[in-house]
Amino acid sequence: MADKRAPKGKADGRMGIKGRHRQHAARRAGGMRRAALLGACTLALGGCLAQGGGNDVSRLASGPAGTSELSPAQREAAASPVITALQSRRSLLPPGSAYSAVSDAVLAANSRTAEAELRAARLRASAASKNWLPQIGPSISLTSLSDVVANIVLEQVLLDHGRLKAERAFAKADVEVAAVDLADDTNARVFTALTLYLDAAQARERAALDTRTLSDMGHFNWIMQERVAGGVSDRSDLSVLDQKLGEIRLSLTSAQEAERTALAELNAMAATPLDGVTGVTNLPPIPKGPRALSVLRAIAEEDRSVAEARTERAGLLPGLTANGTVGSDNDGGINLGGGLLGLGTGDSLRAIEMQKDAAARQTAQAEEDAARTLRRLEQQIIALERQADEAAALAAQARTNLDLFQEQYDGGQRQVMDVVGVYETFAARQQSALDRKYELARARLQSARLLGLLADGSRI
Repeated sequence: MADKRAPKGKADGRMGIKGRHRQHAARRAGGMRRAALLGACTLALGGCLAQGGGNDVSRLASGPAGTSELSPAQREAAASPVITALQSRRSLLPPGSAYSAVSDAVLAANSRTAEAELRAARLRASAASKNWLPQIGPSISLTSLSDVVANIVLEQVLLDHGRLKAERAFAKADVEVAAVDLADDTNARVFTALTLYLDAAQARERAALDTRTLSDMGHFNWIMQERVAGGVSDRSDLSVLDQKLGEIRLSLTSAQEAERTALAELNAMAATPLDGVTGVTNLPPIPKGPRALSVLRAIAEEDRSVAEARTERAGLLPGLTANGTVGSDNDGGINLGGGLLGLGTGDSLRAIEMQKDAAARQTAQAEEDAARTLRRLEQQIIALERQADEAAALAAQARTNLDLFQEQYDGGQRQVMDVVGVYETFAARQQSALDRKYELARARLQSARLLGLLADGSRI
């Protein structure tokens, strides 16, 4: 009886194709199981590293005991002395004052570019805080026209000489630098607005002073015109008074234009018009505790420079990494890699150490410069306070002399030009007192601006 089964070659061919499909399916299933096992091992390894320190998890996420109940911003401040110092600052601008009204209006219209930079720095720090975790990703390659090899690659750093820790420290210091920049930008904006406000207020008071002076000198000019018409006085005195009136009108016009210019620029910075805000606020004494913003920036930049130097140093030394491949190809091992050692490696390491020393010297120089500036402003404020008191006293004395000359003129003992000369002295003393008043206000604002005391740190 004939055998009706298919030929052996064809049967073997059909069975071979099905077998290969089953083998591919088994490999894919095994790869998926190994991938799942690899993911579980990755999570377990990450948890172990996190509990055991894991190359010193970023200090942005750690802090004193009990900080787990704090908000992310509070934990960040607790882990950073620089940010803590910034948030502890309180504005010296009295609530409800003209200065406070100007500050609120210009901050409401602030574009806060530095805030966007701070947010970006925080995101970078958040990403860097997880750099100690294993890295996992796909690897796909085309080995032939009909075969695609897909694998999952896992890599874990075992020894990096502190490179990952330095990267986290760099990201943290970058956040601190951005925070100082935001505080400095905010205080600079408030200082610019208050300076414009003082310019407008000073021009307004000067215009009011020139208006009174123009009225009084106009009265003297009328008297002189009558005396010249009556033949009592010489016409040259009338010409001198006309010239003085022209100078006063020019000063009045300049003051009015300066006021309009300062207010226009100030209103361009503010969310609401500030034309109706008047008055000069007396700031409280500058406290001794806060450090200058330039010093805080230098401290943060020093930390960032040191972290960068440590990263460079770690890059020059060999390190260990464990890696594995799961998928079509299964492999694993420990690799020794990193920088190549050469005859100049020692000099490179010493140069990196010198970068740390240079960063520390820059911080010391910033502290010295800030101390010099603050001491100069303190002495300038003391001198301006004395000069303001003296100018006010001289203006009062000039007023007394003017009243005396006026009485003598009424009694026929003085000429008109004698009274005009005394009046000019009185007007000049008033102008000097006005200038000293606003110079003192600007010096006090400058001191508060250097210390970052023109805006609350917690609100920034």
